Amino acid sequence: MAQCSEAGLAVLVLRELDLPQDRRAELALLLAQHVQVITARRPLPGTWGVHLAAHQPVADAAAGGVHSRSCHNEEEIERAVAQGAEFVTISPVATSASKPGYGPGIGLPGVRRAVAVAEDVPVFALGGVDVSNVRDLRVAGAHGVAVMVTVMRASDPAAVVELLLEGSA
Repeated sequence: MAQCSEAGLAVLVLRELDLPQDRRAELALLLAQHVQVITARRPLPGTWGVHLAAHQPVADAAAGGVHSRSCHNEEEIERAVAQGAEFVTISPVATSASKPGYGPGIGLPGVRRAVAVAEDVPVFALGGVDVSNVRDLRVAGAHGVAVMVTVMRASDPAAVVELLLEGSA
């Protein structure tokens, strides 16, 4: 994690929903020494915010700092914006190695529509994001990208973070 942070990683969404809450809390505090941590689904001490699932009530983020939401279509984006989400993710933008069979990807036209619907709320492209498509996603209007497999399965995760950030510039 330290190397990825040094390479420019600034924010991490902590999922690990299969861990007991106390273990997730410990992990969040360790990660927060390096990056801002947003936790998936429910607040944890020491984190910056909560990233809600598309179906979750906004009340689940209460007292959790900023809140964001996973979105998969324009209706979900409209609801997230109306409920005060500080940012949204839109997915999948391409075929995703972490969720094979989930999709189809919305592609660059879908990212453009998501950005238009979200108006001033930042949209992060998620699902199938890698070094080869990050620049196009940013040109399509994505505020940034969210990745998992591309970094986690890399032999040098920090180098991949650097390449993703270069592609975002």
